[in-house]
Amino acid sequence: MSALNVDFDDEELEAIREMARERGLTMKAFVRSSTTDAIAQHRALKEAAAEFQRVFHDSALADAIAAAGLDDGPAGHRSGQAA
Repeated sequence: MSALNVDFDDEELEAIREMARERGLTMKAFVRSSTTDAIAQHRALKEAAAEFQRVFHDSALADAIAAAGLDDGPAGHRSGQAA
């Protein structure tokens, strides 16, 4: 298995130590878990962005929204009264 040496300053190292302790993990397990979580989150965000782009570049969807008369723009200005 490959290894990666990462340097942390004293404050970062203490924060890692404390967070690992709070989660009942070793520092190594905490850093590994945090890293794999960040990778999974990054992949999910990329996939969501790609899906967003696919959906909102669909001309049929744009035509359907226009035909339905939907307007998602800002609401008109209201005086200081509650709606």
